[in-house]
Order: sequence, then C-alpha cells, then structure tokens
Amino acid sequence: MSLTKKFPFEWLVGIRYTRAGKRSGRNSFISFISLISMAGIALGVAALIFVLSIMNGFQKEVRDRMLSVLSHIEVFDASGALPDWRETAREAFQHREVKGAAPYVAAQAMVTRNDAVRGAVIRGVLPQEEPKVSDVASQLSEGKFEDLKPGEFSIVLGRELARGLKVGVGDRVTLITPQGQVTASGVLPQLKQFTVAGIFDAGHYEYDSTLAFIHLDDALTTFKMQAPSGLRLKVADMHRAPQVALDLSRILSGNVLIRDWSRQNRTWFAAVQSQKSLMFLILTLIIAVAAFNLVSTLVMTVTDKQSDIAILRTLGASPRSIMKIFVIQGGLIGIIGTAIGIGVGVMAALNVGVIVSSIEKVLGVQFLSNDVYLINTLPSDLRWSDVGTIGGVAFILAFLATLYPSWWAARVKPAEALRYE
Repeated sequence: MSLTKKFPFEWLVGIRYTRAGKRSGRNSFISFISLISMAGIALGVAALIFVLSIMNGFQKEVRDRMLSVLSHIEVFDASGALPDWRETAREAFQHREVKGAAPYVAAQAMVTRNDAVRGAVIRGVLPQEEPKVSDVASQLSEGKFEDLKPGEFSIVLGRELARGLKVGVGDRVTLITPQGQVTASGVLPQLKQFTVAGIFDAGHYEYDSTLAFIHLDDALTTFKMQAPSGLRLKVADMHRAPQVALDLSRILSGNVLIRDWSRQNRTWFAAVQSQKSLMFLILTLIIAVAAFNLVSTLVMTVTDKQSDIAILRTLGASPRSIMKIFVIQGGLIGIIGTAIGIGVGVMAALNVGVIVSSIEKVLGVQFLSNDVYLINTLPSDLRWSDVGTIGGVAFILAFLATLYPSWWAARVKPAEALRYE
C-alpha cells in the first residue's frame, strides 16, 4: 500500500514543508527560522516547568518545616487559658480525622547569657504528649526532649537561638519575663535561670532563631498562669485541616476559638501563590513570543510556496486542504517544540539539586541564604498537572499562530501565483 493511501496528502505536504529544505538558500533560511521557533517554544516550556517546580518545592518545603513545629489546628479559650484541656481533647477525638492532641503554653520572654540577649517565643509543653502533634522531639541535634522534667527548669533551644547565645547542652541561660513584682519604682521583670537540655534544628530559620521549649508545669510557674493557653491538634490529612477545624467548631463546647495552620500563615501562603501565578504569566509570554516567530515562519513559507499552492489548487485541492497543510506544518513545529521542552523541563526539575549544586560550586556562591529564604537548599516539586497545563497552553498558542498564515495561504489565487512562473 502506498504512503499516499495511508495518509491524506495534506499531511504529506505539511510534513515535507516542515523538514529542512536544501534546494536554495531561502529554503534553508526558512528552515532555520522554523528551528528557532521550535527552540523558542521548547525553551519557554522547559523554563516554565522548571520554575514552577522550584516554586512548588519551595512552598512545600517551607510548609512542611513550619508544620513540623506548628500544629495543624490550635484550640484556645477567648480568656487566654483553657482549664479543662483534657475534656476539650476528648471532645476533639470524637472527630475521626483528629489523630493527636497536646496542651501548650505560649508566651514571650527575653533569653540572656552573659552579654547576649535574644527575644524568644517560649512554648510550654508536655514532653510525652508533644510528639503526637509535632516533630520537634525527633529534630533534636543535641540532648533529649524527655529531659524536660517538671521542676528542673530545663529548656530546649532552636539551633540559631543557641548559636546567638553561644550556649550548648548543660549551659545555663536566664529567662526574663514581664510577669514580675510590682514595687514603688514600677514593675520589676522576673528573672529565672534555666538549664539547656537540648538543641533542635527544624530547618526553618524563623523557628530555629526564636523558639524555645520548656515543661508545661515550669511554664505555668514562670508565667504565673493557672491553666494552659490551649490545645494543639494533629489531623490525618493536613490539607483537610480547614474543614476539620470547621467541624470542630460545631463539636467543641465552651467559648473556644479554633485556628488551622493555613490561617496562622495566611499572608505568606497568599504571597507565594500570587508570585507563582505571576511567574506563570510572565514565562507564558516566552512561549507567546516563540509563537509569534512561528507566524513569521509560516508567512515566509506561504510566500515562498505560492507556486506550489497554485499547482495544488489546479490539481483540485480545496482552500480548506491548503489551510490544513500549513496548520499541520505549524502544529508539528509546536508539538515537537513542546515535547522537547517538556522533556528538558522534567529532567531539569527532577535533577535540580545536582544542577544547582554544580553551578554553586563552579561560581563559588550560595543562591539561598537560610536567614533570608527560610531554607538553604533549592527544592523541587514536579507536578504532572502543571506539566499538562503548560503543554496544553504551548500547543494552543502554537495552533493559534498557524491560523492567519494558513488562511492567507488558502486565499492564494492560482492564476496570479503562476503568472510569472
């Protein structure tokens, strides 16, 4: 069976026009422009996949490191104390998606050691309950979380906080709290010495530099509180935390307030999402520019092939068939460019660690400083839904770029095109 019987002639001619021509310098130039258009589409697709994968990875990494310290849901009383936290925990466990609960005390204080002074968020916890809602106990690089014992006034510091105070396990630091004594001269802050029992490394600069843990009983004593500040909950699926929080608002008794992790960091997550949307739009313009090059390629092809178009028309080809030829030509350039871009982008996204570390080693620089970007490694989270969307957008832009040149080719009049042949 001949090739013409297997494929419509529009496909054969369109594929033929797509291949590099060698008959003249003009054909070679048109083929070169076609390659440039194809490369532009591939570059835009690859860049978009690579950048979005890094932004997804950055968002996921920071979120996961946040949630290794924070809880999925916090329940606290409007008065600032939750006296019967055990009853609240029992009610919360009525929801099948709640997997862990632990009380906490949240307060602020100054931590000092010799001439070093640092502000810190002090969290009072029960060492045996805290692992049910966070990963802090497994993040200790020195010491043990179980060494937080009631009455011993021990403290676990973040890595950067301990580094700023120049202390290690066994050293003593002083906590300065605003809950002091009232005298004729005013309120004198309370000073209490604590022994460093451990140092944790959450990999998140904000928490490593400002967070410290003490035993719940010591926190109640130090900050002169009668009951924990609230209850921290862990759910089976963190993405379901907002819905679980809404369900708990109907289950829990008392005048309690409920806040899920997405609300605690709403500004940060909204900013990252806005940046991701804006970056998608900006990089899509690269593909659009390549599509404009495709328009010029097809226009030049139509101009060069007017005599061929006229011959096809005289042999019985309809204007619709002529239009199909150039749509196929432009579509093939778009498909090949998109496929190459997807391949390069996916490979780059999957090997971003090797690529970035090699560039950093060659240039002698560090792209991410953990005190600025919260993390010090460049993560990547390749999402195939993004790959599909990017590929679809690239193909649609390439297809739209073929419409005008194809329509113009269909309007070529055989008599005028062959007049000077």
